[in-house]
Amino acid sequence: MRVLGISAFYHDSAAAVVEDGRIVAAMQEERFSRKKHDASFPRRAIGACLKLAGRSLAEFDIVAFYEKPFLKFERLIETYAAMAPRGFRSFQKAMPLWLKEKLFQKRLIKEELCRFEANFDVERRLIFMEHHLSHAASAFYPSPYTKAFILTMDGVGEWTTTSLAIGNYDQIRILREIYFPHSLGLLYSAMTYYLGFKVNSGEYKVMGLAPYGVPRYRDRIYEHLIDVKEDGSFRLNMDYFDYCTGLTMVNRRFEELFGGPPRGADAPIEQRHMDLAASIQSVTEEIILRLCRSVRKEIGDVRHLCLAGGVALNCVANGKLLRENLFDGIWVQPAAGDAGGAFGAALGAYHLYARQPRKVANAVDGMNGSYLGPAYSTEEIVARLNSAGAVFCLLSDAELIKRTAENLAEGKAVGWFQGRMEFGPRALGNRSILADPRSPIMQKVLNVKIKFRESFRPFAPAVLRDKLEDWFELETDSPYMLLTARVRQERCRVMSAVDERKFGIDKLNVVRSEIPAVTHVDYSARIQTVHKETNPLFYNLIHAFAERTGCPVLVNTSFNIRGEPIVCTPEDAFRCFMGTDLDVLAIGNAFLLKKLQNPALKHDYRQAFELD
Repeated sequence: MRVLGISAFYHDSAAAVVEDGRIVAAMQEERFSRKKHDASFPRRAIGACLKLAGRSLAEFDIVAFYEKPFLKFERLIETYAAMAPRGFRSFQKAMPLWLKEKLFQKRLIKEELCRFEANFDVERRLIFMEHHLSHAASAFYPSPYTKAFILTMDGVGEWTTTSLAIGNYDQIRILREIYFPHSLGLLYSAMTYYLGFKVNSGEYKVMGLAPYGVPRYRDRIYEHLIDVKEDGSFRLNMDYFDYCTGLTMVNRRFEELFGGPPRGADAPIEQRHMDLAASIQSVTEEIILRLCRSVRKEIGDVRHLCLAGGVALNCVANGKLLRENLFDGIWVQPAAGDAGGAFGAALGAYHLYARQPRKVANAVDGMNGSYLGPAYSTEEIVARLNSAGAVFCLLSDAELIKRTAENLAEGKAVGWFQGRMEFGPRALGNRSILADPRSPIMQKVLNVKIKFRESFRPFAPAVLRDKLEDWFELETDSPYMLLTARVRQERCRVMSAVDERKFGIDKLNVVRSEIPAVTHVDYSARIQTVHKETNPLFYNLIHAFAERTGCPVLVNTSFNIRGEPIVCTPEDAFRCFMGTDLDVLAIGNAFLLKKLQNPALKHDYRQAFELD
């Protein structure tokens, strides 16, 4: 049985193919359109998925959409009706779009699908899954567990913002839900907005900023914004928020509570902003911990946990949850946001709608390392690079690894473009920028001269799985950069009295460990464990670097500049290479040095993308 899953029309549109319960392909529309968080119908992604699967749309039994538009429209109408006459301007803006486009999504989907198959039987084959059920399916079915709790948290689906469920082989049973407008995701997004970052994009900046501050506003948040019960259930005080019917996330009362208007996007980041980030992060972690403690206490025979929804991308909270030792294992969906809803819908349709049995993955999990996108042959790469005017040589795998490891050990920054593109927001060693983590200046170089982004942003270490415990206080797999843990004490540097007294952004340039480029100011790191089974080429590269340096760790960040989606094609990679201070580019077996390229091809393309 073949199922095509689709997510679209809100943000992070995507498509996925599931065949006989196995995820064959999954891709985000943004990678092809080059528009970050592209919400449009994923026409290009569907085409690429069908091509990769070697199927036409006519060969699919079901097309599953990741949510139910009419329920979402019902929520919109009921919310405006309940709060009228407040929000009339927002209502005026929203209604034409809903009436013209979103309310008739079934018709739009049918029209788009008929581009691929003129006589596609939409009435018989198209189904709509509930939003949080799609998230739950994306979390449980690819996990290595036969039975697990499933916690999904995001802004809002149709009505649900948080759900707790139990997965048992091929079944999912919802235990309890929290409904709009009470949303942990929207609370975090409201603070994201107030701190001057873009909603649905900048939340990870808040998480990265939090360790620079202290949670001095934590009590104020609990006193005024949110009432949290012992079991983790919560209600927001809507007197401080404007997202139900307004044009902004927060209102004047929120601003007065925290001492002024929202920070401008280009305004300096002050200690107050860092403390607010630390405070909302602390509250988020506590709510997640309470939810998990209560359900674990209530049902003691379920010993594993799966996570999905946008809040599950908060790797700091995930790391805290892991260290609580409430569960024998925690598995987080790497595409936890709405993009992952595409194959969550497909898997849900396969198991829950079509009642097909589940085959539990007996490897790391059922995600194939999240390497689910397109790959390019050597012939394609050569033709595309020649067309772009690149100067390169072709190397064997062994020589490619040797020369790349040598350049990394010399402090060079490397663009690494290999194999199938990753699905989800993280580059996992196939569309990555790599560097030496031992360098005390590498974090600044990568942020300022290559990524063109805020200097406070941390970078993740990619570490050989078999060397993990030698370098980090973590004893479990973290293949998707979704868990944080401390650098081992013996790898850390004793701080001077002067360094200990530093506050806020002054902490940034303090060398804290043997791998300062991936050690955050609280000694934590967002870890990717690299497994030979899922990515042998990347594993061998890190191993070669370790043989030269004694360090089995590399800096791994996504291959893009700020505001740009991760590169998809060889042309995207070459453009980024020539538009930044990257020194080396390895695309398949093609090896490029910046110093050998035509200087006329170097250009600043930052203005092509809206800042995230």
